[in-house]
Amino acid sequence: MSSPAAAPAPSSERDVTLLYLIKQVELAVRQALDEVVATADLTTLQYTALTVLERHPGITSAQLARNSFVRAQTMAEMVTYLLSRELVTREQDRNNRRQYLLSLSKLGQRVLDDLYDAVADIESRMLDDFDTGQTEILRTYLLRCRSALSGHAPR
Repeated sequence: MSSPAAAPAPSSERDVTLLYLIKQVELAVRQALDEVVATADLTTLQYTALTVLERHPGITSAQLARNSFVRAQTMAEMVTYLLSRELVTREQDRNNRRQYLLSLSKLGQRVLDDLYDAVADIESRMLDDFDTGQTEILRTYLLRCRSALSGHAPR
């Protein structure tokens, strides 16, 4: 017969899981980003797409969707909107005439530049109680977590 001390704790007494804490951080970041990017009449997903194009100009809509964490159909609608606002440019791929390559326009870059300080402030507030070493440790651990779940080496 097992002793009561060896029995698992009821769920109300268990520590909060790391997955739950990560989700709470994600939601808090999302709320803060929503407020900041709304000043530029963007959604967080549109802002994410623009930042992906800033880092990876000349990619297809499908590649942009994968790197922006949305489905291809959602990205197609988003690209239409971003093109209408002249935040991105699209040109036919010289190597594959059926594909179009997307890049950030000068106006899109200006919008990102205007949002930079406010977005950086979100990260700064999030890491306010961390020193530089702790911030780098957190970055390393998060990269390792992403790598373990995706099966890819850390980038």
